[in-house]
Amino acid sequence: MAEKSLIKGKRSLFRKKEKQLNRSMAGNTLMFVLMIICGIFMVLPLVMIVNNALKPLDELYQFPPKIFVRNPTLENFSDLFVLMNDSWIPFSRYIINTIIITGFGMVGHVVVASLAAYPLAKHKFPGKNILFSMVVLAMMFSWTVTQIPQYLIISWLGINNNYLALILPAWAFSMGLYLMKQFMEQLPDSLMESAKLDGASEWHIFWTIVMPNVKPAWLTLAIFQFQQMWGNTGSMFLRDEQLKPLQFALQQITAGGVARAGAAAAVTFLIAAVPIIFFLICQSNVLETMTTSGMKD
Repeated sequence: MAEKSLIKGKRSLFRKKEKQLNRSMAGNTLMFVLMIICGIFMVLPLVMIVNNALKPLDELYQFPPKIFVRNPTLENFSDLFVLMNDSWIPFSRYIINTIIITGFGMVGHVVVASLAAYPLAKHKFPGKNILFSMVVLAMMFSWTVTQIPQYLIISWLGINNNYLALILPAWAFSMGLYLMKQFMEQLPDSLMESAKLDGASEWHIFWTIVMPNVKPAWLTLAIFQFQQMWGNTGSMFLRDEQLKPLQFALQQITAGGVARAGAAAAVTFLIAAVPIIFFLICQSNVLETMTTSGMKD
């Protein structure tokens, strides 16, 4: 009797697991289908950007518009090249300005946000909760709300019409500080304590233990900041033409009306391509699981 009851128990347990497995498979299938549908809607604008950059003018103004190009051409890029060569500021100058502003803004923000997040996440000091509450509160305000105070502060510092007018505000992006603090809090305190027992300084702990373990966080932050800095036109602070970034020059081309529609499509492609390439380069590191996810104190 005991053996029969044991066999019945095993059979019932197997049936329950089978039902759970079937429900799980159905749920996974439904989720997979929904993800495919959402993925198609998300990738469709990128497909249109690529195809529009290769369309001749007659296809750009075709109604109803077609997603895919029928007669691909590179004339839009050649027209864009001609327009940029006709500018009295060399095209290479706009590229250099963009590299300087984007590079220093992105790297500086990652470093500043990480340095500020480390004591908030791993140290106790008076006013810690108040400071973090101010960071969270700053995330509630959009960039347009802070434009006038930001302009007044930059004017008071005397860095108008300078690269620093775009670089310094990028370092104070509150979302980056919040992101880094939340990731650093997941690191076990035993790592820092053991390093201190071995005689390591705070600076050494930060660069050799904390930063490598939160690599997905600061790479994700770098992608967000790169995208924001890459799309900055600098029209609010930069007056000299030789200081303005590439985005400003490209916007002037897109404002040329119907005759420049092809060049405008090529501009849209270039604006979207660079952040996507940067993301693809960092994708493997951003999507990897944190090395500390399985650590326990």
